[in-house]
Amino acid sequence: MPAASSSKLRLLFLATLWFTARATAAPATYNPAVLPQGHDYFELRDGLANSRRTFERTHAGRVVFLGGSITAGGAWRQLTGDYLTKKFPVTKFTFINAGIGSLGSVPHAFRLERDVLAHGPVDLLFLEAAVNDTSNTADPAHMLRGIEGVVRHLRSVNPLTDIVQLHFVMPEHMADYNGGRVPASIVQHEKVAVAYGNPSLNLSREVTDRINAGEFSWDQDFKNLHPSPFGHTLYANSVARLLNAAFAPPPAASAQPHGLPAPVDPASYFRGRFGEVRGARIVRGFALEKAWKPTDKKGTRAGFVDVPALVGIAPGAEFEFDFEGTGCGLFITAGPDAGRLEVSIDGAPYRPIETYTRWSNSLHLPWAVILDDNLPPGPHVAKVRIARDHDAKSTGTALRVFHLLLN
Repeated sequence: MPAASSSKLRLLFLATLWFTARATAAPATYNPAVLPQGHDYFELRDGLANSRRTFERTHAGRVVFLGGSITAGGAWRQLTGDYLTKKFPVTKFTFINAGIGSLGSVPHAFRLERDVLAHGPVDLLFLEAAVNDTSNTADPAHMLRGIEGVVRHLRSVNPLTDIVQLHFVMPEHMADYNGGRVPASIVQHEKVAVAYGNPSLNLSREVTDRINAGEFSWDQDFKNLHPSPFGHTLYANSVARLLNAAFAPPPAASAQPHGLPAPVDPASYFRGRFGEVRGARIVRGFALEKAWKPTDKKGTRAGFVDVPALVGIAPGAEFEFDFEGTGCGLFITAGPDAGRLEVSIDGAPYRPIETYTRWSNSLHLPWAVILDDNLPPGPHVAKVRIARDHDAKSTGTALRVFHLLLN
């Protein structure tokens, strides 16, 4: 979207947002400049000197926000954009909202080319996935492979890109911290932030500490993992503290490419991309629909309705595809009738993979299914069929594939 400063409607929206936030403000004990544990919640590491230099020298900047629903519809994103336009008043910004609800780091890694890189060189990326990784990703190794997939792919294309990793809060994270544990998604994401020198901001820890200090409550003030207006304002305030610190040193004399270390996990999805479902070979029972849409009046997500999909609904339906690399998967929607699939790679015995989720009853949920990600480099053949049995809560055995995931 274009820079906010040129739009009267934008100003009206922000004024409305400000008054809404004021009307639902937390107790006066919350002060963004006062830190409950005496320390801040970010690490600057290699900082943001490249994006600052670009903003100041070229008077232009492309800033991308990549995340789930907290980013897709989040006021924190608009408020952060306003911070940047005020901080660099002569810079013409292009702000890109690459947030899609329900998606975590694994789908982010595979959709990076379409949703981020296709817009041109990125100066500054804000990346969040800790909440959806905790909710959607059972294997911590996939959390790391997803987030490193984004970071390493982006840095391979443009080593000057600055990346800020954000860890948003949810009740499960608070329970972990209050039990003396660090949430698994944050552990994995921090490994990547450290390895690649990315600034990171642990909003999950900050909100937990502030609630424990009695500054506000979860139920009455923050309200949900999709935050209240106050919660979004807190997020934006904390991002602004990080940016103030990162932009405080004198500007660099020249741009400094970020280093590209050895992969934290060589199986990470840094070669991830979408493959066309048109390239799959239908064996039986599947059909390519030009513009799929649900007939059950359940919800969908943008980009996963009125677009091509490979659709099968009956047990035994099967398709196959060729690929080269170390891993593959499917980008599907997992709705109320989502089935169980069976997969065979290179002639190995078929293995079952469940696609029905705890949210499927009310939504055709976009869902990334990894079929295998530990394959030897080289050419492979994947065969996918619909199983005869399905989750007891599912109403059918449907499989709707929108993209092949290729690493």
